[in-house]
Amino acid sequence: MYYPYFRGKQYELVLIKEQAQLLTDNKIIPIIEPVKLNLNPLERALVSLNEANANYILIANPTNGDFTRNSTPLFDFIQTLDKESIAVGLIVKEDSSLSEFERLLNMYDEFPLAILHHGFSNGKDLAALCSNFSNIKYNIFVSQEPNKLYQKHFKGLGERILIRDGFKKQLKNAHYPKNEHFSDLHITYEEENVDGFGDFLTVGNDYSESGGPAWSVAIHMTYLDKEQNMFINHYVSDRQDDNKDAGGKFLEALNYLVADENKNKFFNTKASEEYVELHKKQLFRGLGYAKKLSMQNHLEIVARFLRSLNG
Repeated sequence: MYYPYFRGKQYELVLIKEQAQLLTDNKIIPIIEPVKLNLNPLERALVSLNEANANYILIANPTNGDFTRNSTPLFDFIQTLDKESIAVGLIVKEDSSLSEFERLLNMYDEFPLAILHHGFSNGKDLAALCSNFSNIKYNIFVSQEPNKLYQKHFKGLGERILIRDGFKKQLKNAHYPKNEHFSDLHITYEEENVDGFGDFLTVGNDYSESGGPAWSVAIHMTYLDKEQNMFINHYVSDRQDDNKDAGGKFLEALNYLVADENKNKFFNTKASEEYVELHKKQLFRGLGYAKKLSMQNHLEIVARFLRSLNG
């Protein structure tokens, strides 16, 4: 039902590794786009997923990171993976050719497949091509504005999933508002005539190799209101006049998060509990670690919502 989209950076892979059982228990299927040539961290994450009997989608033709020009090492790696747990993800984008995409479909014809639609427009011909492959399990539409006519072509060709980016990325952390709407897709996806939903967690779809200098530090935390609508709080450091002392700025932002959590119990997750512990100890473990905790909070929030649907 829920398909969170991860880029395979170190802290994201560590999160997947640590939360493998949570994913399994709540039937959450992660989508992983490998972006680093060193596949060892990815392999460790997949081992944990397999040990937890989790299913996952691994993209074979990434559009970001180290494999954009040569995905052969990734092809070789995928051949070693358990076909029972994996669906191979194939991205079709605006400038993709049908002949090249057919070649990819044939390359991975022994695996369950997930087609990720990133702006391709010729849905009729693509659906006709896909109808020749019985191993297509998912059609995943990555779109802010759902194109229902395009999606209609793929009815009956596996489950249809809609991924929408709820994270409104700002050029500077100082520009984030205190609070804003994140998504209601977890409630409304069936009205979009799809079988599941996804997002880019609290990182967003925009990809960068590394973050810029920390002129200010922001901590992003999603939560559900009384109507189960999802919002996000942005906790921003006070100092914004230089790019020094990321740790001190993190603790400034953390002051605001902990004040909210102690007062309102917005989040009430293991991730928020760890933030409270970091505040007690006045401890900074790096900006990547903070991003991991915020993504964990989001996973826990969605997992709790999914459990509530099952009574």
